[in-house]
Amino acid sequence: MTVELKVAGMTCGHCVKAVTSAIQARDPAAKVEVSLERGTVRAETSLPAAVVAEVVAEEGYKVAA
Repeated sequence: MTVELKVAGMTCGHCVKAVTSAIQARDPAAKVEVSLERGTVRAETSLPAAVVAEVVAEEGYKVAA
């Protein structure tokens, strides 16, 4: 399943690594693509969208509804 989220507050490579690592901690097979320019996180994952959003929010970023 592909999940795409609008995420605010990501500004650097550390943000990319933090979000990617957090999602892959829950689904090691997930393919995660973070765009700082667009403010999006796109993940090919078996996790439901709500779980991906929760994981990103737990890292301290604001996920748009």
